[in-house]
Amino acid sequence: MDWKNEWKYLAVIIAVFAAFYYLPVGSSRFDNSVLEAFHLAKWYAQEHALLCLVPAFFIAGAAKNKRK
Repeated sequence: MDWKNEWKYLAVIIAVFAAFYYLPVGSSRFDNSVLEAFHLAKWYAQEHALLCLVPAFFIAGAAKNKRK
């Protein structure tokens, strides 16, 4: 085992563990912010699909049919 390369991986594992260990899970401020992040991601996915992707598919289909 080469410790000159392996210590970096060990440091990353310890840092990630420490970050999760000290998360303030259970406090209302943290819990509400996590839930709001999920609600925002859901809203963005719905709006993006309806307002951007559907018209883009129609435009791409029209462009493909025009080339024929």
